Amino acid sequence: MGRFRYLEEIAFADAALEIVGDDLDDLFATAARALAELMVDPATLGARAARSVRLEAPGLDLLLYDWLGELIFRKDRDAEVFPTAQVRVRRGDPCTLDAELSGGVIAPGRTELRADAKAVTLHEFRVEPTPEGWRACVVIDT
Repeated sequence: MGRFRYLEEIAFADAALEIVGDDLDDLFATAARALAELMVDPATLGARAARSVRLEAPGLDLLLYDWLGELIFRKDRDAEVFPTAQVRVRRGDPCTLDAELSGGVIAPGRTELRADAKAVTLHEFRVEPTPEGWRACVVIDT
């Protein structure tokens, strides 16, 4: 299972994250969890929500960028946050992502809000293979 940590030395006003996954599917699923935990305490979400997402982009970095942007958009439009994602990433031209999202609705008075993620930035943004799997560096405008 992937992991993430905050990178306080990269961005002070925003939230910088290093995300690590065993493979690309794990990296993208961990990125969804990291973003959700940045925005809310997942244990305090309201009514359950499940959604399907399909994305494509010309490269893995842009696919991750679009993936996180989609999750922020759904938070803003539908008040839904998705800490759990079953993700299938395929490399190619274009790269594609198919995901099944599981989460819940932000419920006023119940959901513990954390940072209000507004957008993904390109500052320090990268996706790269490692000997153990994959790593990404992401800065979220909060």
